Amino acid sequence: MNTSVTLDNVHKRLLDNLKTGVLLLDSDLRLLYMNMEAESLLDISDKKAHQLFIGDVLLNAEDDIAEMRHAVETNNSFTKRAVELTIKHGKTLLADYTINPVAENGNIQAILEVTSLEHSHRITQEESLQTAQLTTKELVRGLAHEIKNPLGGIRGAAQLLAQEIDNPEIQDYTNVIIEEADRLHNLVDRLVGSRKPLELTDINIHEVLERVRSIVEADTASENIRLITDYDPSIPDIRADSDQLIQGMLNLVRNAQQSLNGADKPGGGHIILRTRITRNATIGNQFHRLAVKVEIEDNGPGIPTDMLGTIFYPMISGRADGSGLGLPITHGIITQHQGMIECSSKPGLTVFSVVLPFPSNAGDS
Repeated sequence: MNTSVTLDNVHKRLLDNLKTGVLLLDSDLRLLYMNMEAESLLDISDKKAHQLFIGDVLLNAEDDIAEMRHAVETNNSFTKRAVELTIKHGKTLLADYTINPVAENGNIQAILEVTSLEHSHRITQEESLQTAQLTTKELVRGLAHEIKNPLGGIRGAAQLLAQEIDNPEIQDYTNVIIEEADRLHNLVDRLVGSRKPLELTDINIHEVLERVRSIVEADTASENIRLITDYDPSIPDIRADSDQLIQGMLNLVRNAQQSLNGADKPGGGHIILRTRITRNATIGNQFHRLAVKVEIEDNGPGIPTDMLGTIFYPMISGRADGSGLGLPITHGIITQHQGMIECSSKPGLTVFSVVLPFPSNAGDS
């Protein structure tokens, strides 16, 4: 039986622009073709997947594969909703799928359509997060004026008192009052959020990450933590505010560093800074054929499951000494850049993923 598949350029372009993963299987459930969305969803290229048994791509899916085989044998299509599929490296994908048997030159083949539910789930979470952040910001802005006024009075009084006192020991106390008033003032400003517009320039994402790496490596708290880089050097420049992006990425790496410092790791902890091109990314309501993905991965204790849905909310922290501001600030910076940030975590593996679009004339050409 001839299992080769030939697609003309027009049909291939149409299939590659679909937001549904399309796979063509032969009667033995071996892969003949995958479109770009299927490659992205299943984390394998069409070339590498060719002639692989579907069970080598969808792992631990014996029941699903048995149903697919039955559909091919009986020439009946069926759809399965909200299935958690396991793919390479233990990753999971929440998706609907439909299998449709088709006859081609007397041979039975099957079209497997896979639709990810991650995007709709992410939109729901994002809307909830945005609502919570707006509510919190309105509350903080309402309190900011009331907090700053007495802080200004306390600071001014401490300055006047310092001018009237010659005793250096007592002046140390007034300096503490002034410094703490300034710290609380800055804390309120960070809670409200910066209103400074972004200064966008063409930047290399690796220059940002290397700056972050140099800052963290200079910190003595990182002495027992290995910083590992896994970069794709072919990634083109993006449009971003370098200083803001450095701050956002630094918050993520600091977060990983602090989780590792609080963990008992016999072999020491590590943080991986990884960059990749990602295909067919939907950010908000905008579709991008190509985008850059930055992953900050650590092998720390992980984030408690009951906190994962709220880690980007202000004032939420898993550490007793945490302010709960680093991740919300990073979320705001990434959102300002028209990007998105997600987190997956389990004991021994936490990954923060940041997806940023390329300029329209670079990534979508």
